[in-house]
Amino acid sequence: MPARPDSTATPASVPVSADRPPRRADRQPPTPSEPTVSEPTPSEPTASEPTPVEPAPDPARPHRQRARQGPRPAPTRRAESGRRAGRAARQQRDTGTTTPVQSPASSERPTRERARAALRRTLMGLWVLVVLAATVGIVAVRVSADVPDAVRQVAAGSLSAALALALAVRTGGRPVWAAVLAAGTATAAFVTGWEPLLDGAAVGTGVLAATLGVMATVPAATVGRAVREALIATAIGWVGALGVVAYGPRARLDVDLVRFGYAVLGLSLVGAIALVYRLGAGLHGLGRRGYVVAGGAVLMLAFALAYSEAIAQWGSRDLVGTIDDFRDSTKDLLGAVPHPIMALLGYPALVWGVFMRARRRQGWWVCAFGVAVTSPTATRLVAQDLSTNSVVLGALYSVLAGSAIGYLVIRVEQSLTGTHGRRARRDEEAEAHRPEPRRFEPLH
Repeated sequence: MPARPDSTATPASVPVSADRPPRRADRQPPTPSEPTVSEPTPSEPTASEPTPVEPAPDPARPHRQRARQGPRPAPTRRAESGRRAGRAARQQRDTGTTTPVQSPASSERPTRERARAALRRTLMGLWVLVVLAATVGIVAVRVSADVPDAVRQVAAGSLSAALALALAVRTGGRPVWAAVLAAGTATAAFVTGWEPLLDGAAVGTGVLAATLGVMATVPAATVGRAVREALIATAIGWVGALGVVAYGPRARLDVDLVRFGYAVLGLSLVGAIALVYRLGAGLHGLGRRGYVVAGGAVLMLAFALAYSEAIAQWGSRDLVGTIDDFRDSTKDLLGAVPHPIMALLGYPALVWGVFMRARRRQGWWVCAFGVAVTSPTATRLVAQDLSTNSVVLGALYSVLAGSAIGYLVIRVEQSLTGTHGRRARRDEEAEAHRPEPRRFEPLH
C-alpha cells in the first residue's frame, strides 16, 4: 500500500501542474539572490493582458456614463451665477422670503435702458421748448413792432435747426450735422443780408417742415386716427410757415408767391419720394395697384399745376372771369375758398396712406403725396393780401373736403378687397397693426 504524502512537507515537494497558475500558498518568497519583480499596475497593461475596452455609452444611464468620464472641467462664470441663483432660490424657499435675486448682468441692463429712455425724454423736451420759444418769438415780431429784430433772426435760425434735427432723427440720418448745417446757413444769410441766400434759407425751411410733416405720421388702423395724423402733419406745416416768413423783415417775406410755392412743393415731393424709396422697399414693392395709384397722383398733380398756370397765363378773359367770379362768390358765401391741391390730392393721400400703412408698407408711397398738404401750408403765410380769418377758414375747409374724399377712397378700396359690412370692417381694423417705430423714433 503506497505511503500517504506527509502534510508537513515543504511547499517545494508539492507538485504543480503546468496548466494552472500556482496558488498563493504555493508561491515561495524570493530569495535575496533573486531580483524582486513588481506586479504591473492596472494603468500599465502588460503584453499578456488584453487592453481594456471602453464600454459603449448607455443612453438609459447617463449618470453612469458621466461617472466614467473622469473629473469635470472647471465651472464657467455663467454656471457659477446659475448655481448662486439656485442656492439663493432654495434659501428663499426655506426661509419664506420673496426678494428676487438678479445677476449683475441682468440688473445692469434695465438700468441702461432706463437711462437711455430718460435721456431721450430730456432731449425731446428740450427740442419742444426750442420750437415753442422760436414760434412765440416769430409771432411776437410779426404782431408787435416793439420787439427787436434780433429775436426774429435767432428764432428763425433755431427753428430751422430744430426742423433739420427732427427730420434727420426720424429718417435715420446725422442729426448733429443736419442741425449745424441749417444753423450755419441761417447765420450766413442774416450776417450777409444777401437776398438770394435769405430766400434759399426760407425755401429750405419750408421743405424741411413739409417733409417732416409727412415723415412724422404713424400708421392708423381707423379712419378717425388717419384724420388725426393728417392734422398733425398740418400742424408741423404751420410751424414751418412761421419759420419761412421769419427770413423776411418784420417776419413778412416779400417774394413771388407762385414761384416760391412751386419750388417748395417740387423739392418736398422729390425729398419725400427719395425717403419713401427706402421705407417702401423700392419700386418693386409697389405692386400693380401701387403703380396705378402713384402714377395717377403724379398725373393729377402735374395736370393741376399746369392747368392753373396755363389759365393764368394764356386763358381767355371769359374763362378767367368765370373762374374768378366763382371763387369770389364762394369766398363771400363761406368766408374762404379751400385750396384745390390740398383738398383733392393732399389730404386724401395722407388719410389713405396712413390707413394703408397699418396693413402694408406700400402705404408710404401714397403718403409721399401728402406733401401736397404740408407744402402749401408751409407757404401759406407768404401771401400778404390774405387775412387771418381767410387763412384759417381756408385751411379748415381744405381739411373737411380732403378728409371726406379720403374716407370715400378707403371705403371703395375696402369694397374692392372684399371687406363688406360694418362687422367685417371692425374685425379688419382690429387686426390691422403693422408695427412701425413710434413718432419720435428713427424709422430705420
